[in-house]
Amino acid sequence: MRFSACIDMLFVPETDDPAQRIRLAKAAGLDAVEFWLWSSKDLDTIRTALGETGLPLAGIVAEPFAELTRESDHDRFLAGLEKSRDVAKALGAKVLICQSGPLLAGVGREQQRAALTRAMSRSADILQGSGIRLGLEPLNDRVDHPGYYLTSTREALDIMDAVDRPEIGLTYDLYHSMVMGEVPEEVIGDRARHIAHVHLADHPGRNQPGSGGLDLIRPLRWLQEQGYDGYVGLEFRPTGSTVDALAQMRETLG
Repeated sequence: MRFSACIDMLFVPETDDPAQRIRLAKAAGLDAVEFWLWSSKDLDTIRTALGETGLPLAGIVAEPFAELTRESDHDRFLAGLEKSRDVAKALGAKVLICQSGPLLAGVGREQQRAALTRAMSRSADILQGSGIRLGLEPLNDRVDHPGYYLTSTREALDIMDAVDRPEIGLTYDLYHSMVMGEVPEEVIGDRARHIAHVHLADHPGRNQPGSGGLDLIRPLRWLQEQGYDGYVGLEFRPTGSTVDALAQMRETLG
């Protein structure tokens, strides 16, 4: 497995400087880094740190956050996606991560799903030829994201099937999936080809593997057996120092 440090969660106790977190990720033996909002970062210092360390940038968030379940919000998102695509190309990131937005009151679920599907189709047109994939991410609404629309991995994969474009994939977060009570092997089934990126954390607490009760080894190995060879993003909150959290993770995952 190749691990990517989310520098908005890892190495946060050690430094306020995102570029320095990249250097700490290299020193900790991680294989790549990723982060959330590019608009809040000094991209010149990020580029310098990536160059110094040689670490790839696994992914960033597609800005702005938008209500993709609402058709009227699509143009705003797509205009931002063009900028996010250009930032990703400049920094070498191959994945942009997006969320569905909320479950809208007073709007039928089928209508919201249709809007989300259209947003993904239009996004594919913007990303065509760029070598960058947009990874739509289901989240849990039981602990972290109450009111979120896309909580089902199966539904996300159904949207992938409907869009049927190589530019659109799934950001599969084992933490969110398992908090929702999903069994990874069952909800992914024979559709692992759609996975663009993987995240993990333990539960409860959303801390490092080994701090909670999730069996993360089994689904990670299964994903590898299905042919997933991308990065596994470490999107957890260290309970102490990041180095100690990584040591516990490695001991747990083997």
